[in-house]
Amino acid sequence: MSADIKYWTEAHATGGGRDGTAALESGKLKLTMTPPKELGGSGEGHNPEELFALGYAACYLGAMRFAAQSEKLGDVPDDATVNAHVGIGPRSDGGFGLKVKLVVNMPGVEAAVAEKIAERGHHICPYSNATKGNIEVETEVA
Repeated sequence: MSADIKYWTEAHATGGGRDGTAALESGKLKLTMTPPKELGGSGEGHNPEELFALGYAACYLGAMRFAAQSEKLGDVPDDATVNAHVGIGPRSDGGFGLKVKLVVNMPGVEAAVAEKIAERGHHICPYSNATKGNIEVETEVA
């Protein structure tokens, strides 16, 4: 499926990739990258899974707000949260794979409404669209 792209960003990695630096071309963010201890690294820097979790949580929360408003499903409260848990590990057919668990909390929203908003958010969120059919994404509405 084609997308009519309205915004591009650019980042570059240097060093060993997972063991080096990653920075936005704009200069607004530069991070030291190190593998987590569980994968043999020092765990003292950041890793791609952390960055993916940050992006997915923020994007999905925004997508749920957009879905709720545009589809008149109800309001997503200001104190709503999304916790994105991103895991990495070896795949049975080689290489590595990711798994995601999104935990959605919408205080004061009826459970059925929150479930519908969460479901519709996946249709809007570019992270959800990019991962659909590629990795396991579990959504829990708390």
